Amino acid sequence: MPPRLRRFALTAHVTASVGWLGAVACSLALAIAGLTSQDPQTVRGAYLTLELLGWYVLVPLSLASLLTGLVQSLRTKWGLFRHYWVLLKLLINVVATIVLLLYMQTLSYLADVAAATTLSSGDLHGMRNPSPVLHAGAALLLLLVATTLAVYKPRGMTRYGQRKQHEQRALSQQHEQRAVTRPEMQRPG
Repeated sequence: MPPRLRRFALTAHVTASVGWLGAVACSLALAIAGLTSQDPQTVRGAYLTLELLGWYVLVPLSLASLLTGLVQSLRTKWGLFRHYWVLLKLLINVVATIVLLLYMQTLSYLADVAAATTLSSGDLHGMRNPSPVLHAGAALLLLLVATTLAVYKPRGMTRYGQRKQHEQRALSQQHEQRAVTRPEMQRPG
């Protein structure tokens, strides 16, 4: 991949990933407000906003992070299957995206209930649900782990990565040997 295209792809991946992380943090704040507020309109608004944030921000950013991460891994020296940290980031991204897509049904249900009812203070108890707090908290933790892996890039190559590295070293040594012996063979005799 040419350097400019590589930097563009990296920028797209970092932007999508950081955006996803920020949107999850916002979701956590909204979920906490929906769980703890004594104001019925705040609770209602939190659940309505969580659904919109989910469909229009979280889902697109999670998919963009997954897609740009795949492009980055397949088109750079890190590879998709060479390093354990890349595989772990992929696993985190895939699991978090699948859970998000499945959980959107719950958020849609909570938003539908919030939209259909005019809550009074007595109705708040039935409307409060700790599930959005737990899901957003877990997602935030997973995304922070993925971010840490991306920054620190811990050592540890997969067997596939070790084999590829060995093959590249052997190929490099062959090229060096050819370069050394070639000038001698081409001398006029």
